[in-house]
Amino acid sequence: MRYVLFGLPLLLLIALVAVFAFSIDRDPNLVRSVLIDKPVPSFALEPVPELGVPGFDTASLGGEVTVVNVFASWCVPCRAEHPLLEALKANTGVRLYGINQADAPENARAFLAELGNPYDAVGADRNRRVSIDWGVYGVPETFVVDANGIITFKHVGPLTPQTFERELLPAIAAAAS
Repeated sequence: MRYVLFGLPLLLLIALVAVFAFSIDRDPNLVRSVLIDKPVPSFALEPVPELGVPGFDTASLGGEVTVVNVFASWCVPCRAEHPLLEALKANTGVRLYGINQADAPENARAFLAELGNPYDAVGADRNRRVSIDWGVYGVPETFVVDANGIITFKHVGPLTPQTFERELLPAIAAAAS
Protein backbone atom coordinates (compact mmCIF):
# COMPACT_ATOMS: atom_id res chain seq x y z
CA MET A 1 0.00 0.00 0.00
CA ARG A 2 2.86 2.30 0.80
CA TYR A 3 4.35 1.86 -2.70
CA VAL A 4 1.03 2.74 -4.28
CA LEU A 5 0.87 6.01 -2.34
CA PHE A 6 4.35 6.97 -3.53
CA GLY A 7 4.01 5.53 -7.04
CA LEU A 8 0.68 7.10 -8.01
CA PRO A 9 1.88 10.73 -7.93
CA LEU A 10 4.99 9.70 -9.85
CA LEU A 11 2.88 7.99 -12.54
CA LEU A 12 0.65 11.07 -12.80
CA LEU A 13 3.71 13.29 -13.20
CA ILE A 14 5.12 11.06 -15.94
CA ALA A 15 1.77 11.11 -17.77
CA LEU A 16 1.59 14.90 -17.55
CA VAL A 17 5.15 15.29 -18.85
CA ALA A 18 4.32 12.95 -21.76
CA VAL A 19 1.26 15.04 -22.72
CA PHE A 20 3.32 18.25 -22.73
CA ALA A 21 6.18 16.61 -24.62
CA PHE A 22 3.91 15.47 -27.45
CA SER A 23 2.14 18.82 -27.77
CA ILE A 24 5.13 21.15 -27.45
CA ASP A 25 5.98 21.04 -31.15
CA ARG A 26 2.40 21.34 -32.35
CA ASP A 27 1.67 23.58 -35.30
CA PRO A 28 -0.42 26.61 -34.18
CA ASN A 29 -2.09 26.66 -37.59
CA LEU A 30 -3.81 23.37 -36.78
CA VAL A 31 -6.45 25.46 -35.03
CA ARG A 32 -8.20 26.62 -38.17
CA SER A 33 -10.11 29.86 -37.90
CA VAL A 34 -13.87 29.50 -38.24
CA LEU A 35 -13.81 32.78 -40.18
CA ILE A 36 -11.83 31.43 -43.14
CA ASP A 37 -13.94 31.82 -46.30
CA LYS A 38 -16.42 34.01 -44.41
CA PRO A 39 -17.00 37.78 -44.57
CA VAL A 40 -15.07 39.95 -42.14
CA PRO A 41 -17.06 40.69 -38.99
CA SER A 42 -18.97 43.94 -38.76
CA PHE A 43 -16.84 46.51 -36.93
CA ALA A 44 -15.64 50.10 -36.88
CA LEU A 45 -12.33 51.18 -35.33
CA GLU A 46 -11.40 54.75 -34.55
CA PRO A 47 -7.87 55.79 -35.52
CA VAL A 48 -5.07 55.87 -32.98
CA PRO A 49 -5.11 59.56 -31.96
CA GLU A 50 -2.41 61.72 -33.56
CA LEU A 51 -0.91 58.83 -35.54
CA GLY A 52 -1.65 60.45 -38.88
CA VAL A 53 -3.42 57.49 -40.51
CA PRO A 54 -7.15 56.77 -40.44
CA GLY A 55 -9.00 54.06 -38.58
CA PHE A 56 -11.03 51.59 -40.61
CA ASP A 57 -14.20 49.54 -40.69
CA THR A 58 -15.79 46.58 -42.42
CA ALA A 59 -16.65 48.52 -45.57
CA SER A 60 -13.07 49.70 -46.08
CA LEU A 61 -11.89 46.08 -46.50
CA GLY A 62 -13.58 45.64 -49.87
CA GLY A 63 -12.40 46.44 -53.37
CA GLU A 64 -8.87 45.01 -53.21
CA VAL A 65 -6.80 42.50 -51.29
CA THR A 66 -5.90 43.70 -47.80
CA VAL A 67 -3.60 42.30 -45.15
CA VAL A 68 -4.80 42.95 -41.60
CA ASN A 69 -2.22 42.63 -38.84
CA VAL A 70 -3.13 42.61 -35.14
CA PHE A 71 -0.31 44.11 -33.07
CA ALA A 72 0.54 45.94 -29.85
CA SER A 73 3.50 47.95 -28.62
CA TRP A 74 3.89 45.67 -25.58
CA CYS A 75 4.17 42.57 -27.81
CA VAL A 76 7.78 41.41 -28.24
CA PRO A 77 6.99 39.11 -31.22
CA CYS A 78 5.25 42.07 -32.92
CA ARG A 79 8.55 43.93 -32.79
CA ALA A 80 10.34 40.93 -34.32
CA GLU A 81 7.91 40.58 -37.25
CA HIS A 82 7.69 44.32 -37.97
CA PRO A 83 10.52 44.41 -40.56
CA LEU A 84 8.63 41.79 -42.58
CA LEU A 85 5.53 43.98 -42.60
CA GLU A 86 7.60 46.90 -43.82
CA ALA A 87 9.08 44.67 -46.54
CA LEU A 88 5.59 43.50 -47.49
CA LYS A 89 4.42 47.06 -47.96
CA ALA A 90 7.56 48.21 -49.78
CA ASN A 91 7.82 45.21 -52.13
CA THR A 92 4.19 44.39 -52.91
CA GLY A 93 2.26 47.60 -52.29
CA VAL A 94 -0.61 45.53 -50.87
CA ARG A 95 -2.97 47.43 -48.58
CA LEU A 96 -1.84 46.83 -45.01
CA TYR A 97 -4.15 47.66 -42.12
CA GLY A 98 -3.33 47.32 -38.44
CA ILE A 99 -5.52 46.55 -35.47
CA ASN A 100 -3.74 48.02 -32.46
CA GLN A 101 -4.88 45.87 -29.55
CA ALA A 102 -5.24 47.08 -25.96
CA ASP A 103 -2.63 49.79 -26.28
CA ALA A 104 -2.29 53.31 -24.95
CA PRO A 105 -2.23 55.73 -27.90
CA GLU A 106 1.14 57.19 -26.89
CA ASN A 107 2.68 53.70 -26.79
CA ALA A 108 1.30 52.80 -30.21
CA ARG A 109 2.64 56.06 -31.66
CA ALA A 110 6.07 55.52 -30.07
CA PHE A 111 6.22 51.92 -31.34
CA LEU A 112 5.47 52.96 -34.93
CA ALA A 113 7.70 56.06 -34.73
CA GLU A 114 10.62 53.87 -33.66
CA LEU A 115 10.10 50.97 -36.10
CA GLY A 116 8.35 52.72 -38.98
CA ASN A 117 4.71 52.74 -39.96
CA PRO A 118 3.92 50.45 -42.89
CA TYR A 119 0.15 50.64 -42.26
CA ASP A 120 -2.30 52.44 -44.53
CA ALA A 121 -4.78 52.53 -41.63
CA VAL A 122 -4.56 51.66 -37.93
CA GLY A 123 -7.63 51.10 -35.80
CA ALA A 124 -7.48 51.33 -32.01
CA ASP A 125 -9.04 48.25 -30.41
CA ARG A 126 -8.65 49.35 -26.81
CA ASN A 127 -11.17 46.92 -25.30
CA ARG A 128 -10.24 43.98 -27.61
CA ARG A 129 -13.85 43.64 -28.76
CA VAL A 130 -13.00 43.73 -32.47
CA SER A 131 -10.10 41.31 -31.96
CA ILE A 132 -12.48 38.88 -30.27
CA ASP A 133 -14.89 39.16 -33.20
CA TRP A 134 -12.00 38.36 -35.56
CA GLY A 135 -11.17 35.27 -33.50
CA VAL A 136 -7.79 36.56 -32.36
CA TYR A 137 -6.07 34.35 -29.78
CA GLY A 138 -3.24 36.78 -29.09
CA VAL A 139 -0.91 39.18 -30.81
CA PRO A 140 0.46 39.12 -33.40
CA GLU A 141 -1.94 37.58 -35.88
CA THR A 142 -2.19 38.29 -39.58
CA PHE A 143 -5.16 37.92 -41.94
CA VAL A 144 -5.59 38.18 -45.70
CA VAL A 145 -8.92 39.59 -46.89
CA ASP A 146 -9.87 39.33 -50.56
CA ALA A 147 -11.48 42.10 -52.65
CA ASN A 148 -14.97 40.86 -51.67
CA GLY A 149 -14.26 41.27 -47.95
CA ILE A 150 -13.80 37.52 -47.35
CA ILE A 151 -11.12 36.30 -44.93
CA THR A 152 -9.03 33.83 -46.93
CA PHE A 153 -6.02 33.29 -44.66
CA LYS A 154 -4.99 33.57 -41.01
CA HIS A 155 -1.53 33.25 -39.50
CA VAL A 156 -1.30 32.87 -35.72
CA GLY A 157 1.88 34.18 -34.13
CA PRO A 158 4.73 36.25 -35.52
CA LEU A 159 5.61 36.08 -39.18
CA THR A 160 9.05 34.68 -39.90
CA PRO A 161 10.98 34.88 -43.17
CA GLN A 162 9.85 31.29 -43.87
CA THR A 163 6.13 31.87 -43.16
CA PHE A 164 6.32 35.16 -45.04
CA GLU A 165 7.59 33.43 -48.20
CA ARG A 166 5.78 30.08 -47.91
CA GLU A 167 2.43 31.18 -46.52
CA LEU A 168 1.66 34.90 -46.57
CA LEU A 169 2.82 35.81 -50.08
CA PRO A 170 1.06 32.79 -51.67
CA ALA A 171 -2.10 33.61 -49.68
CA ILE A 172 -2.04 37.18 -50.99
CA ALA A 173 -1.55 35.91 -54.56
CA ALA A 174 -4.40 33.41 -54.16
CA ALA A 175 -6.72 36.11 -52.77
CA ALA A 176 -5.90 38.34 -55.74
CA SER A 177 -6.80 35.71 -58.34
